[in-house]
Amino acid sequence: MKIGRFLISGKETYGFVKDGKIATKEEIISKTGIPIPLTIKEFLFDGWYSEVISQNPKLEYAVSISDVKILAPVPNPPKIICLAFNYVDHAKEQNLTPPQEPAIVMIPRTTLNGTNSEIVCPSFVKQLDYEVELALVIGKGGKNIPESESLSHIFGYMVFNDVSARDVQAQDKQFGRAKGFDTFAPCGPWITTADEIADPQNLKLRTWINGTLRQDSSTSNMFIKIPSIISKISKVMTLEKGDIISTGTPAGVMLNKPNAVFLQDGDKIEMEIEMLGKLENTVKFVP
Repeated sequence: MKIGRFLISGKETYGFVKDGKIATKEEIISKTGIPIPLTIKEFLFDGWYSEVISQNPKLEYAVSISDVKILAPVPNPPKIICLAFNYVDHAKEQNLTPPQEPAIVMIPRTTLNGTNSEIVCPSFVKQLDYEVELALVIGKGGKNIPESESLSHIFGYMVFNDVSARDVQAQDKQFGRAKGFDTFAPCGPWITTADEIADPQNLKLRTWINGTLRQDSSTSNMFIKIPSIISKISKVMTLEKGDIISTGTPAGVMLNKPNAVFLQDGDKIEMEIEMLGKLENTVKFVP
């Protein structure tokens, strides 16, 4: 199932997505009689989703996706956890060896952004970069999770753009401010539930800038694999329902690249992960 959050005629709602159409929260209530909650977080993680799915409702999917604004699927995650240098090809292009333990970057929830929205960047940033990543949405929390149980803690997957100000990163010698600007984490376009993805470790992921292919890789190139990511992070911090873990980016970013062409005002970014959909965003520099 694909589940998203939307604005329809100025009103926020959520619902299921199929073939370019939406079955909204209101339609789900009408067809099932289940008084599902106001917020998508309650629906996804507090048992309502399972109750609705168990009924196998015959939904009409009456709203066209082209008629709505798509929002970031999880509005207020407890944590957003990003991994650095977790792809073999990306580490190699940086003349690095991938770390044995997750190199964790925590970013604020105000970074979140939806598809078809602007990435708003202050004009003092001169080296704006992109990073296509597979994001995990945690559906069941836990501490010290064994690798053998890790995948059962994932509710679903989505596309994530870990936008980075490389000049700020170089100045600070760390990632927090460089990745922490408002709107710097477009994600979505919706959550695809884990049962739809047979092998999350074998998905193609690509980035285009103004129509030119910049990143073209596979999640198979992750160094620390998904079960180990969850297990290792849970040994550091308790994972909670709704947490987002972004699992790193492959080769093709502009970081430390000779003659790098960083993002400019008006640039169009398209990111796609196989079976999960596509993010489309435009860069907007502001004073």
